Amino acid sequence: MSFAQVAEVSDAQMDKFCDLIYRTTGVRIPRQKKTLMTNRLRRRLRETNLADFDAYYKLLCTVGQQHPEWVSFLQEITTHVTYLFRDQNQWDWLRDHGLKEAAADARAFRRTKTYRVWSAACSTGDEATTIGCCISAGLPDFPQWKVQILGTDIGADAVAQAQKLTFDARAMNLVPDAAKRNYFVNQPDGSWKAKPTLASLMTFRTHNLMKPLTEAPFDLIVLKNVMIYFDAESKRTVLGHVRKVLKTGGYLITDSASTEGTADVLRSLTRLQPWLYRRDD
Repeated sequence: MSFAQVAEVSDAQMDKFCDLIYRTTGVRIPRQKKTLMTNRLRRRLRETNLADFDAYYKLLCTVGQQHPEWVSFLQEITTHVTYLFRDQNQWDWLRDHGLKEAAADARAFRRTKTYRVWSAACSTGDEATTIGCCISAGLPDFPQWKVQILGTDIGADAVAQAQKLTFDARAMNLVPDAAKRNYFVNQPDGSWKAKPTLASLMTFRTHNLMKPLTEAPFDLIVLKNVMIYFDAESKRTVLGHVRKVLKTGGYLITDSASTEGTADVLRSLTRLQPWLYRRDD
């Protein structure tokens, strides 16, 4: 049977794939997404020349999670729709409060002039690039600082796109004109590419949020628009990993969907806004 003849996944097959995805990524995919899952799995059958969903499931269970097909599979099931300067109030806070606080602490010799940020589930790099623009424009004495922005995502294709630091007109729609002039170059095809001074702040790599991140502590962690796909147990696991790499006095920017069912984990953080937490211990 060719992939073109494959019917929609059965309920039993859907359950198997959803369980596999959950055990690997912590993401719960509801039964209502069966048609979407079918379409995405058909694309993988086409690429692998396998006859049916059961054969593809067996392949995933046989190869390791570092295998290229696992990378492609995860890319298919994760959604990467974003744009720069989304949620402007959060970037206003970073500019008007977070960065000024860091600069004041540095002047008082309470910290070094190194500022580290983790953009978790960064998709195609829009969020990390927004952070870079905000820091470049809003951090007092910016040239004297060492700024490091790490963007991670489970999707290898998304990370590859992020590394290009090139954005279409839709993604750039909310970028202020001054930021466009200062930090981007308009390309002949209408896209916008980050200038080297901005690009030098950022590094991108793949990472599964269900796994710990082995990094020095961050001053700021941004975790948004992804936890809606996690159940309470997975959220607690992810937020536990996040807390471990958030430095004392560091901030977590998140969203309401990220915090539902996680009061036990967030109890150790100080809630400043519905979307803003600080680690004080």
